[in-house]
Amino acid sequence: MSIAIICEGKNDKDFLCEFIDFLEFKKKVDFYIFSGKSFILKSDSQKYKELFNELEQIDKILFIVDADDQKNDSNYGGFKNTQAVLNKVINELNLDELSQTYIMCDPRTKKGYLESLILSTLEDEQQKCIQCFLKCTGWKPEKGDKTVYHRLYKTGYPNPQHNFKHENFNSLKGILKNFFDNY
Repeated sequence: MSIAIICEGKNDKDFLCEFIDFLEFKKKVDFYIFSGKSFILKSDSQKYKELFNELEQIDKILFIVDADDQKNDSNYGGFKNTQAVLNKVINELNLDELSQTYIMCDPRTKKGYLESLILSTLEDEQQKCIQCFLKCTGWKPEKGDKTVYHRLYKTGYPNPQHNFKHENFNSLKGILKNFFDNY
């Protein structure tokens, strides 16, 4: 049996693999990368067919998606919208009993994505440095490649563990611990 983790993209998977290694969980995890939130939030996505082909070997499923921001997408954006649509999809797929969800965002604002969660672990002064750099260079990741934040973080603050001991990771840590300990 294994644990399935459904996520949006490769960066999410890479981060989760690092985090799981940091927590020293040694169970088998199968990742299903959906290439975007919109595909996860549609019960007829092709990737769900792959998941159902393996369902006999799956003990638990963890859905991990970005909250994004409601002002950018009134249907799928924002923490509450994302959770509601995700719950609907899980119900439509009849996966309620196997599934749990985690919405990635800055825990203070309930907005954003993986990179927002990672940046939320920095001190305010460090966050200001990144914002200042972006402003000075004219780089606008919010209108394009949001992984710029992750690259800047890794370059400027090369702690390979993304400050995993920070309290902002406690919720994700708790969900993963529950998944792995009760497996």
